[in-house]
Amino acid sequence: MPQGSSHQAGTAGLHRVVVVVDENSNPFELGCATEVFGLRRPELGRDLYDFRLCSPEPLTLMRDGFFTLTGVAGLGTADSADTLIVPNRPDTEVPRRPAVLDAVRRAHERGARLVGLCSGAFTLAEAGVLDGRRATAHWQWADSFRARFPSVQLEEDVLFVDDGDILTAAGSAAALDLGLHIVRRDHGAEAANSVSRRLVFAAHRDGGQRQFIERPVPDVPEESLASVLAWAQERLNTPLTVTNLAERASVSPATLHRRFRAQLGTTPLAWLTGERLALACRLIERGETRFEVVARRSGIGTAANLRALMRRQTGLTPSAYRHRFGPGTTELR
Repeated sequence: MPQGSSHQAGTAGLHRVVVVVDENSNPFELGCATEVFGLRRPELGRDLYDFRLCSPEPLTLMRDGFFTLTGVAGLGTADSADTLIVPNRPDTEVPRRPAVLDAVRRAHERGARLVGLCSGAFTLAEAGVLDGRRATAHWQWADSFRARFPSVQLEEDVLFVDDGDILTAAGSAAALDLGLHIVRRDHGAEAANSVSRRLVFAAHRDGGQRQFIERPVPDVPEESLASVLAWAQERLNTPLTVTNLAERASVSPATLHRRFRAQLGTTPLAWLTGERLALACRLIERGETRFEVVARRSGIGTAANLRALMRRQTGLTPSAYRHRFGPGTTELR
């Protein structure tokens, strides 16, 4: 593996994602970043990123001494990053290396995008780049984080926070949610959906969903929402309502709402809206230029509703989204 790069060729001109690995870093989040940003994408016919690892030391002892990472580039590689993913580790009270914090500050000053996964928010806060900004971190560190960094606007009960050029994820699995969000933001819903299928992971969980859900695995299999979700996804173009979902599940709307909050960390209406928006984005990416058709086929209703929802959720109008992600557009802008 040459100098920490995941690819030996074919990445020239691509948006460069660099992960800084430091002593006692968590291997899971490193694996998530590698899976989302570092793998070749033959199923898409193109690669999405130029992915690199770097470390301040030639030998990096990973969390709890499970293994030692060697053969990656030096910390100077961080200076070439378009997106810099900062180190995270469980010992949040131990200060980060000054050289790592300096690298984060330099990246921020030159306009690179910064990403903190789980306790990576502590690294960003120590570097001073989160002052006055929104961020999240794992719920178990919320009190400690607020005490140490009172100028940061911590949002503790969300999966991730996208604050423009600085993004943070709450915990281990949320690293995948944020990674897919970044792919969606950079390359569109179709590419993010393709990456999620390869990961066998939910394609879209909104950042505002709760970190902690009551029952990640239902106690009673019959209470699983899987069949209801699959049924609804095949009928997004119809006038589905929460009442329709409840009837399909043979429960009351109130019970359905409780199950959604317990199993998915969101509400039925928010889930349905997110699924319809994702479908609308994919239709635009596949070449549908008539926005009233996109709105109707995705169940959003009218072109005006589509415009309002897309602006609120993606920051782009349907026309701007088509210009950026429509057929023939392959470069990250």
